[in-house]
Amino acid sequence: MPLEFPNPSRSFDEVRKAVRFVGHDGMFEVPFFIEADALASIDRRPETAEAACLAAFDAARHSIHTSARKLYAGGRRTIYTITAADMR
Repeated sequence: MPLEFPNPSRSFDEVRKAVRFVGHDGMFEVPFFIEADALASIDRRPETAEAACLAAFDAARHSIHTSARKLYAGGRRTIYTITAADMR
């Protein structure tokens, strides 16, 4: 079964400076983070505050999910972190 993102929820993790979201592979929940720097590289906003990161995530959701699927296909992990390099 391919990795899907049926739940549009996302949250900002202040400690990691990243947005957390979840994918699903069948019945398995797959946690992802996308770093604030990666979001800044997509959106080109100077700030990396919570609201700006969440807005950038929402605007680039499709490409973020595409990057998440590529990262997930590269091997199973407990948590996946998308960096700016993954978004190129």
